[in-house]
Amino acid sequence: MLRTYYAVRPVLPRSMQIAMRRAFARVQERTTFPRWPFEPALHDLFDRMLAYVAAAVGEEVPYLLPWPNGARWALVLTHDVEHAAGCDRVPEVAALERSVGLRSSWNFVPRRYEVPEMLLSTLHRDGFEVGVHGLYHDGRDLAPETFAERMPVMQAMGREWGAVGFRSPATLRNWELMPQLGFDYDSSYPDTDPYEPQAGGCCSILPFFNRNIVELPITLPQDHTLFTILRRDGAGAWIEKAEAIRERGGMALLITHPDYMDPDALAAYRDFLVRFADANDVWRALPRDVSAWWRRRAGSLPVRENGGWRVEGAAAGEASVAFAAPG
Repeated sequence: MLRTYYAVRPVLPRSMQIAMRRAFARVQERTTFPRWPFEPALHDLFDRMLAYVAAAVGEEVPYLLPWPNGARWALVLTHDVEHAAGCDRVPEVAALERSVGLRSSWNFVPRRYEVPEMLLSTLHRDGFEVGVHGLYHDGRDLAPETFAERMPVMQAMGREWGAVGFRSPATLRNWELMPQLGFDYDSSYPDTDPYEPQAGGCCSILPFFNRNIVELPITLPQDHTLFTILRRDGAGAWIEKAEAIRERGGMALLITHPDYMDPDALAAYRDFLVRFADANDVWRALPRDVSAWWRRRAGSLPVRENGGWRVEGAAAGEASVAFAAPG
């Protein structure tokens, strides 16, 4: 069905594509697991397991908190640029982010449109990140019959652009192929999303490893889903989910598309940014920084010393130790 949809999509009017997605959404939203917009089951399980371990050993169990330098949670902004018209909108959205002191990552499609060299240079100069968003955005980048041919080209474009991150178009994903991407990190797995062509999710609001690659899950609803498919208004859904992630100490990672940012969507994005721009408990980070941190954290552990605990390893000086009580 996916192959058929992507084969005929180029000749379908945009209005028909949206109508088909809205009709299919009524089927997709019947999914009971993972729940949307937030599924806490995995992290509830982690908490329960730590409590059981603490009960078994008869004392509190140390572990490393998820984020560096005392941050309670992380906020990560990303954009998928699907068409040349999206490229034209990048400066406007980037200027909005700069105005509130934030930066983001921009994922471009190398063979679908021309990405101006001046745009890439400006983004790098101003502290933004650039990533690779497939090769043609035709749903076949991770297909077994095309992966081996396309992956070297995408890797070469990543090197040319100074990109270390990848996102699969339409968040199509393959657990076995992802570690072969050759990028430092991937960000194609939603925590929960029944509305994507490949529905479901990893249930994690924290990064995780798939062998050699760091996965940065998409944890906030996509703008296209909210505003176009579900016809929601405003930043309320983003803010509500971000607050839930904040409470659980997770990573709020958002995708927006400059291609679809009409004035209402841009206003909602502005409201979301302003809400958290000055929060003093959040780590506002680029995806590449989160990936690098997660690797340092994975290479560290808490060590008992002189009746207390310290962090030993690559994250020493950044990571903090917390304790799980018996329960």
